[in-house]
Amino acid sequence: MTMSMYQASVPRIVNMLINLDHLLDKAQSHIDTKKLSEAALTQFRLYPDMFPLIRQVQIACDTAKAVVARLAGVDIPAYEDSEVSIADLKQRIAKTIAFIQGFSATQIDGTEDKDIVTKRGDTETHYKGMQFLLNHAMPNVYFHVTTVYAILRHNGVEIGKRDYLGKV
Repeated sequence: MTMSMYQASVPRIVNMLINLDHLLDKAQSHIDTKKLSEAALTQFRLYPDMFPLIRQVQIACDTAKAVVARLAGVDIPAYEDSEVSIADLKQRIAKTIAFIQGFSATQIDGTEDKDIVTKRGDTETHYKGMQFLLNHAMPNVYFHVTTVYAILRHNGVEIGKRDYLGKV
């Protein structure tokens, strides 16, 4: 059995974003129950040189929409990084899921050998589609979702492995 590029990307990414949204539901419930400052949680970082929770969610969404757009050969939509609340972050996740779900298998399948170039500052990195998806994009999505999970756990939000993995 062969897994297509579409199967390896769109459903997996959507699943992780749904799980991320669920983690934020748990965070909001924790804030409401404990009567905590939302900003204390959304601005929390695990270490001084790491991004806070808000930025982790933004990057997870940016990476998710970028990988699918690059594979499909369409422009990556730009989102303003203006989120300040969990509700704002949940809207960003929903917008990202809607964008990703707008792609069909015919737009993504067959991109295993597609040339993909990413730029970070003046540095260009060249990939083939499969390499980009499996060695760069997916690990990045997982990294940032995992970091959100770790921030929430560190702050006492009652979540576990099933919340991270979801029900799928």
